[in-house]
Amino acid sequence: MVKELAVLTLTHNAVVAIRDVMAGVDVPADAGLRISAKADEAGALELALASQPQAGDQIIETEDVRVFVAEDTVALLDDKSLDAQPGTPGQPTFRLDRRTSPRPAP
Repeated sequence: MVKELAVLTLTHNAVVAIRDVMAGVDVPADAGLRISAKADEAGALELALASQPQAGDQIIETEDVRVFVAEDTVALLDDKSLDAQPGTPGQPTFRLDRRTSPRPAP
């Protein structure tokens, strides 16, 4: 079962960057950016394009962008906001910041 809860907020820059990364990539309409724990590094996170959420993922939808948060990273991202800095086209730099405003209501 896939849960749909907001655990992470996305800045406008993150939404634009995710759109840019997905532009020109042959992915299904339900695709999104997936955030999960990196297997070989304690505390490190991995971001990757995913054609669909995996079982247990929480889905964040902002505007027309979807982000899938792996079940084992939800607690780490609960008070965070995903931001992005432009870089090479299609390769922005993402960062997580502590959210200072309350989470929007679901």
